[in-house]
Amino acid sequence: MAAKPHRAPAKKKQPAAVETSSSIEEQTAAFLASGGKVDQIQSGISGQQGGYYARSSQNKK
Repeated sequence: MAAKPHRAPAKKKQPAAVETSSSIEEQTAAFLASGGKVDQIQSGISGQQGGYYARSSQNKK
């Protein structure tokens, strides 16, 4: 008799988006209550320095 194939254990189901949103809301409130500040950034501005080409050119030899 052939052995049964092994199956990977089932992955845990991701929490509902509502739970995640409320968690983010709670963390944001705690951050602001502790004196944190949120800056408004113009649309289209990225926090990343350089870009794909800037990073890849440094790795070439």
